[in-house]
Amino acid sequence: MLIRFKPKEDIFIAGTDEAGRGCLAGPVTAGAVILPKDFENKILNDSKQLTEAKRDLLRPVIEKEALVFGVVHIDPTEIDTINILNASILGMHRALDQLSTRPGYIIVDGNKFKNYQDIPHECVIKGDGKYLSIAAASVLAKTYRDAYMEKIHEEYPMYNWKKNKGYPTQEHREAIKKYGITKYHRKSFRLLPEQYTLDL
Repeated sequence: MLIRFKPKEDIFIAGTDEAGRGCLAGPVTAGAVILPKDFENKILNDSKQLTEAKRDLLRPVIEKEALVFGVVHIDPTEIDTINILNASILGMHRALDQLSTRPGYIIVDGNKFKNYQDIPHECVIKGDGKYLSIAAASVLAKTYRDAYMEKIHEEYPMYNWKKNKGYPTQEHREAIKKYGITKYHRKSFRLLPEQYTLDL
């Protein structure tokens, strides 16, 4: 069962996470959430551990019960320009920018982050499976990104983004081989196995 992060002081805690980092197409999407101190939910977990139905069930609950939340897409052009790690961190910063309540502390899923304003932060490996606010951010990031991929699927149905969400499935790679790439593909990524990797 996930728990609330409890710092020594009585301050607002923002949890932040991203989705879509390993995809070949589409944005990397980041979420940031401040939950009320009495928030509880028995279903909420790391978005990767939840079914799509449970994520879709949780999204409106989080949006309604969170004190504040923010979700941001970083598009493939920006990912190609600054690399995926920097794009993920930038997305989390921009999601934090959307919070109308300033957090006193930030907890981040993973092991890499850059200082945000002058707010102290802590990186937590697999934090989306440990703390409620990071899990909530992961669910928002994942559901918003999935909805975006389903929308652009209508524009390029041959890649089946509705199903694979831009991840490097065999079907997705075969479609790239057959049809080439789109404006939504990340050109700095190894889109096909025989392609040379670009060290950006």
